[in-house]
Order: sequence, then structure tokens, then C-alpha cells
Amino acid sequence: MGSGLVVAILVVQVLASLVWSADATLTGIALAFNAVAAVSTALFVRRGGRAAWVVVGWCAGFFGWHVLGLGELAGWWTTGLEAAFAVAGRYQLSVVYQAVLAAAAGFAVHLLLPRQRQVSAT
Repeated sequence: MGSGLVVAILVVQVLASLVWSADATLTGIALAFNAVAAVSTALFVRRGGRAAWVVVGWCAGFFGWHVLGLGELAGWWTTGLEAAFAVAGRYQLSVVYQAVLAAAAGFAVHLLLPRQRQVSAT
């Protein structure tokens, strides 16, 4: 389920970058990062879940990026990257997009983190 969520996040981000990006440089950077994350995820899936930390790292990065966007949109801080966080020039849509992607990336991190087995005291 975690890998499927990562793929969904990547697809949504690539489509959003292609459809709504106001800056060609930001689009290129976004597509490059998403491509590397997609390759990492594909390798993770092919190897049967080994090296989950790579995919967890990408998801944590995506989580941080979207939280940064939410803070920018809320006016909590200014990064100068307003164009990167705007979706179709609409404030409400931008906030919803950033919130949904931040939540999805955070949930993916939770799902993909290795679990420790509990040892019963019998």
C-alpha cells in the first residue's frame, strides 16, 4: 500500500508540474526530482521492499516540500517560491493541493518505515 501511495503522489505531482507550473525552470526541477523518486520506488518494489529508507527519504522530502508550501500560502514564512506552490492561480485549490499531498507523503512515510517485531515474554 505504501508503494502504491508513493506512485500516486508521483503521478499527481508530475501532472501538476506539467499542467500548472508557471515557470519552466521549476517544472524541469520538479520533473527531475520526480523521475529520480520514481526510479528509487521502482527499485524498491523490484527488490522486495529492501532499502526502504531511500523511498522513505523521498517521501519525507515531499512531505517537507508540501508543508513548506502550506506555510508559504498561509503567510507563516516567505521563501520566494510562490510560483512553485500556486495551483492554477487559485488560493483555495493551492491550499487543498498542498495539504492533500503533505498528508499523503506523511502517510507514505508511516507505511514504509520498517516495523520492529515485538517479542512476547512467554
